[in-house]
Amino acid sequence: MRVAYLVNQYPKVSHTFIRREIAALERHGASVLRFAVRGWDADVVDPDDQAERGRTHYLLQGGVGRLLAAMLAQALAAPARFFAALALALRMSRRADRPWPFHLIYLAEACALVRALKQQGGAEQLHAHFGTNAAEVAMLAQALGGPPFSFTVHGPEEFDKPQFLGLAEKIKRSNCVIAISAYGRSQLWRWAALADWPKVRVVHCGLETSFFGDAAVPPTAAPRLVCVGRLCEQKGQLLLVEAAAQLAAESLKFELVLAGDGEMRPEVEAAIRRHGIADRVRITGWISSAQVRDELAAARALVLPSFAEGLPVVIMEAMAVGRPVLSTYVAGIPELVRDGVEGWLFEAGSPDAAARAMRACLAASPEALGAMGEAGRARVLARHQVDSEAARLLAAWREAQREPVR
Repeated sequence: MRVAYLVNQYPKVSHTFIRREIAALERHGASVLRFAVRGWDADVVDPDDQAERGRTHYLLQGGVGRLLAAMLAQALAAPARFFAALALALRMSRRADRPWPFHLIYLAEACALVRALKQQGGAEQLHAHFGTNAAEVAMLAQALGGPPFSFTVHGPEEFDKPQFLGLAEKIKRSNCVIAISAYGRSQLWRWAALADWPKVRVVHCGLETSFFGDAAVPPTAAPRLVCVGRLCEQKGQLLLVEAAAQLAAESLKFELVLAGDGEMRPEVEAAIRRHGIADRVRITGWISSAQVRDELAAARALVLPSFAEGLPVVIMEAMAVGRPVLSTYVAGIPELVRDGVEGWLFEAGSPDAAARAMRACLAASPEALGAMGEAGRARVLARHQVDSEAARLLAAWREAQREPVR
C-alpha cells in the first residue's frame, strides 16, 4: 500500500511515536510519503528526526505565493471540485474556534498537498495524525480529488471541543478513523452518526522492539520519581509539586524529576521556590527519547498526575523499562495500568491522593516494585508493540477501502 502521512508539525520531540509508526509500516512493505504543514526549520537534535526532516515535504515552505499558485491551478484544473471544497471549508468555519480565513488557508494547503501528491506518484490512502487542522486539510484534499483519507485521534483536544473542530463531519467523510484507546473510541462514537461507528477502530501507539531491551531494568533503591511530559495545565505538574511539598513536610527522603519543558515552566518553578523544595525537585527541560529512557531507568517509578489525556506513550515506555506507574483514572490510562498490579492509580486533581500514591511507592520493597515492573512490561509487550499495531493499521485501511464512504 502507498500511504501519505500528514502532520501539522513533523518531526517533533513529542511526535516520536509517529516516526515509529511510519517505520513499522515500511517494514510491513508500505510505501509512506511524509507531508507536514511546518517543521522544516525546527531545531531537531535526534539523528532519526533529522533524517525524517529530509524525507518530508512541507506545505508552507514555499510561502504564500506557492499556496496561491496551488489554489489557482486547482481551481482551473477542476473548478467543480474546487468550489465544492471551498464551500466545505466555509461550512467548517461556522462554529469553529478559528475564523474563516484560517479555513481558507487549510484549503490552500489542501491544494498544495493534492498537487504534491500527484508529483510524487499519488497515494492510495491519506492519513492525518490528530483530529485538528491536519484532519481538515486531509478532508479538503479528498474533496479536491485526492485519495480517501483517515485520521488518528489522540485526545484530549479533540474531546474538549469536538463541535468546534467539526469532528462529526470529518468522521463522516473519512473512510476510517483510528482511536488509540477504547476510551477514545467511545468519545468518537459520541459525535459520530450511528452508521459511522464501524469506521472507528482502536489501534494502539506502539514501541519499537529495541526499546524493550532484553529484560526489565532492575529496580533502583534511589527514592527518585520521574514525571515526563510537557509542562502544561493538563499534565498536572503544579499538583505534583503540592504533593511533593507534603512529603517534604513529613521529612521523607525523595527526589522528583520533571522531565520536559513547556509554557507553564515559570509557574512550576515559582511553586517549587514557594514551597522551599528546590533541593528535591529538578526540571530537565526538553530531552531526547534516549534520555527519557535513562531517566526512567534511574527512577523508582513514573508519576503522571494528568487531568486530561489520550493514552500517554511515556506510560508505555516506563512499563517497557520495568517501572511501575503512578497516574490518574483519566481517559485510556486505566486500560493499561491496573491499580495495585502495574502501579498505583489515584484521583485526578487531588494533591492528597497523589501524595498517598507517592508515599506508597517510596515505601514499597524492591521485590514489590520488581513484581509491578515485570507485570507492566508483560502487559505493554502484549498490547503495544509497534509492528503488530502497524499490521492492524494496514488491515484497517485495506478493509476501509473495500467499503464505500457514505
